[in-house]
Amino acid sequence: MGGKCNKAESQLNPYWLILVGSLTILLIPLIAMQFTAEVNWDRYDFILMAALTIGLGSLCAFISKRSTAKSRIPVVATFVVVFLYLWIELAVGIFGGWGT
Repeated sequence: MGGKCNKAESQLNPYWLILVGSLTILLIPLIAMQFTAEVNWDRYDFILMAALTIGLGSLCAFISKRSTAKSRIPVVATFVVVFLYLWIELAVGIFGGWGT
């Protein structure tokens, strides 16, 4: 009941933040679909993007706890580049035609 709490009680679970962040990102196309016909996602698009964003966030959280600061940046940058490649490829199929 006192005003003091230990560090474990005051920190938010990073995986909870990842879930909330992923769902917040998914609100962007959901809201855009209400205003334009150019954004045309179905439930599988939302499921796939949720899996990709939650997976990326979980990998970054895992790496940040298990690696040194020096090796963290290149590994996380690699994950982000792979995420962006998959997103672009699934959206428009520029490189290999997966999304077409």
